[in-house]
Amino acid sequence: MAAPADLIRKIRRIEITTRRAVQDTLAGGYHSVFKGRGMAFSEVRPYQPGDEIRSIDWNVTARMGEPFVKVFAEERELTALIAVDRSASQDAGLAPQAKAEVAAEIAALLVFSALENGDRAGLLLFTDRIERYVPPRRGKKHGLRLITETLAFRPQGRGTDLAAALGHLGRAQRRRAVVFVVSDFLADGYEQPLAVLARRHDVIPLVLSDPVEEKLPDVGGLWPIADAETGEMVLVDLSDARTRRAWEARAAERLQKRERIFRRLSLEAVRVRPGDDYVAPLAALFRARTRRRSA
Repeated sequence: MAAPADLIRKIRRIEITTRRAVQDTLAGGYHSVFKGRGMAFSEVRPYQPGDEIRSIDWNVTARMGEPFVKVFAEERELTALIAVDRSASQDAGLAPQAKAEVAAEIAALLVFSALENGDRAGLLLFTDRIERYVPPRRGKKHGLRLITETLAFRPQGRGTDLAAALGHLGRAQRRRAVVFVVSDFLADGYEQPLAVLARRHDVIPLVLSDPVEEKLPDVGGLWPIADAETGEMVLVDLSDARTRRAWEARAAERLQKRERIFRRLSLEAVRVRPGDDYVAPLAALFRARTRRRSA
């Protein structure tokens, strides 16, 4: 585990870099896309010519003996929930930077985007169990707590239960929220919980992938390859063409399955590889959604 001084320096570095990214690149896009997405009941008033029939409050109308309509106001406060996959597969791969480290930086970026906008932010860290849940709140102190939790966290589980994490989010957050799910999505059985969550909330998958998940490195000989989540070790001949093709075929099948799920649920995903710029694709998503809202 990182020493306290090292952790403090890392938190400070991420705070500075992510705040700069938020202020320079993301703040306006985040605001225009997510602010005021919900409508909350405000009051009832007497029916006026031109009001929609479907806005009539029939209970009040029956009590008062004349038609009354419900009035809704735009919700100005938003809740952002960041769910981060911390299974052992997040520390595996050949990229210089582990997926877990990238996930922590993205989580920091999203937390600061929400707090800069005056919104509430919450955090869920999960593996094959719910490791840590911090309910949404506002304020810089709370934001730094979320970042510290993410960076200092050491998981107890190794596997991935994405379905359980999505189900927990749905139960813990009843009011509509923006839910960012940061994961490699190397899991099964999550489509139905994801569909249920997306019906109530605005869900944005952030897919982290290491190049080795799609294609084996071009090196010769037998190499030991471990399943990060089970610890099982096998020897793989990386120079064997059939082995490489089989690996790539399985990877393509996983990718196609994931993309079909996202399309069926009309979810717009952001895809990031360790070492890539993750601010630009987030900003591009915000801009695209802003254009569609104003069209």
